Amino acid sequence: MLARPVTADVRPSLRGVDPAGLDRSFALCRAVARSRARNFYYGLKLTPEPRRSAVYAVYAWMRDGDDRVDAAGTAAEKRTALERFAASTRAALQSGQWEPAARESYWPAFAATVGSYQIDHALLWSMVDGLAEDIEPVACSTTADLERYCYRVASTVGLACVSVWGLRPGLSPADTARAPELAIRRGHAFQLTNILRDLAEDLDQSPPRVYVPADTLARHGLSPAQLRAWAQPQRCAALVRELAGVAAAHYAASADLERMIDAACTPTLWAMTRIYRGLLSVIERDPARVCVGPRVRLSSAHKGLIAAWATGRAHLARLSTSS
Repeated sequence: MLARPVTADVRPSLRGVDPAGLDRSFALCRAVARSRARNFYYGLKLTPEPRRSAVYAVYAWMRDGDDRVDAAGTAAEKRTALERFAASTRAALQSGQWEPAARESYWPAFAATVGSYQIDHALLWSMVDGLAEDIEPVACSTTADLERYCYRVASTVGLACVSVWGLRPGLSPADTARAPELAIRRGHAFQLTNILRDLAEDLDQSPPRVYVPADTLARHGLSPAQLRAWAQPQRCAALVRELAGVAAAHYAASADLERMIDAACTPTLWAMTRIYRGLLSVIERDPARVCVGPRVRLSSAHKGLIAAWATGRAHLARLSTSS
């Protein structure tokens, strides 16, 4: 899978949808991102237009699918909801052949984004497969199971974003080929950070969502219940630090990604990475926070400072581009 060259001149369009209708659809996506993206929104909003609206459209699609899986109901009802989502996705990818009511939703913006930025459809179907895994009781047997899950629900998003952001002009063939690999690893880092941050919340689900691999639990002599109760503090801390170390290694290994994507979009990735790496640092310092005590988070002031630094970087990128 090859990453795409710089996409600054791409303007999303969709056959059969007038510009005003497409603008309304993108506005809906922006509202979804602003209200639901939380930590990611601090970075996404720094992406220059029209690529900013494009990544909002990808987020709105992903959020809709995730909400259908997380909604209250039986597993059968969730499977039906996800099947409808997949059918709507398939229709949108086939020249916008969706129901008339969908024209006043995020679907036109999503279809225009996928088509205009040539996002690989296989990435979208991998995301749907990842959502399907969350319908049944989640239990990863091995590290390979966890890696596959991280790819489906996070690395695919990173690859889609790279398709929208584009790569820097003049990037060597070797770096062009390597960029997708780094996007995959950055996605793993983000998702492992999420899994650790949300550990207690996931284990409290009925049935519980156990993303920690069974072989990792066994190696530390723990059950999911013991981990949730923090019953063996030293063992629990060692397990959390092990997973945090894997995430940290993915962050370090993907550090070159910032210099590969288009300079105008680097502040976006920089801000999101600083926020999520900051969350992981909190966990590394105090592993018990994932199960005991206040939820792991960065203060609004801290995130605001990161956003301010990233905004400055974005301004410098615009100046260098226009000069």
